[in-house]
Amino acid sequence: MRAMHIKDIDLNLLRLFDAVYRLGSVSRAAEALDLSQPAASQGLTRLRRLLADPLFTRAHGGVRPTPRAERLALAVQSAIGLLQAALSEGEAFDPQGTPLRLRLHLSDIGEARFLPPLMLALRAQAPLSQVLSQTLPQHQIADALDAGKIDFAIGFLPGVRATQRQELLRDRYCVLLRAGHPLAAARPTAAMLRRLDFVAVHTHSETLRILQQLQLQDRLRLTSSNFLALPGIVRRTDLAALMPHAIARDMFIPGDHALLLPALPQGDFSVALHWSRRFETDPVHRWAHQLLVALFGTT
Repeated sequence: MRAMHIKDIDLNLLRLFDAVYRLGSVSRAAEALDLSQPAASQGLTRLRRLLADPLFTRAHGGVRPTPRAERLALAVQSAIGLLQAALSEGEAFDPQGTPLRLRLHLSDIGEARFLPPLMLALRAQAPLSQVLSQTLPQHQIADALDAGKIDFAIGFLPGVRATQRQELLRDRYCVLLRAGHPLAAARPTAAMLRRLDFVAVHTHSETLRILQQLQLQDRLRLTSSNFLALPGIVRRTDLAALMPHAIARDMFIPGDHALLLPALPQGDFSVALHWSRRFETDPVHRWAHQLLVALFGTT
């Protein structure tokens, strides 16, 4: 006898089998599945022929399963349950009781800005969650999202294309100085900027671009690997740091720092949330997306 294969079986026949097994009656199974009695009988006959077994025999008040049907029932019930759970998981997803692993692209200043409120929210809403933050080159982000290596990318990412994108907030670049700097109280003009010496971050190309457009690259005295060291450097030197205003405001220490808001070429920018279309119907992904927008979206 030829071995059976899954391609030979209609899923509706397995649903019929499960209903007959559970209810012990072809007529009650037909009613439960909204089938006519002849349609249920014909379906059961097809399944009997495919499996070369009667599956059910007549009994008082209904039918009883054969040994083959008894062995098959558990597997069929398990398969139907798993499939039903997968199809309805969007309704069943419970962040309070479900382990959640969220993988993000964030820069160092992005981590400083976004991770504290995110972790606070996850502790309350999804206590079993884990977060993995990493920084990828911009040209790798879209592929990493499509491949499922990261779930979301957050930041000012002008080099990232071919992704789903939602603006979260708008920001502008500012200049951070020490409070006692000779120019801390000066009017923030282009002429004043030309009197400053700067520290910049080599991974944040936009600040370097602005300095180049202002023809101030010869005033660059220090290039750092990340933004987190800048407040301490600025506080102890006369160097000026060009950085996003929202980050500078968070790092600002009254009495230690001064913030200037000069007019800068293309100094305004937007921070966006990026993701892949492949995963946007996944219930966990959809929940995390809604949380990120609720926490950080201002537009």
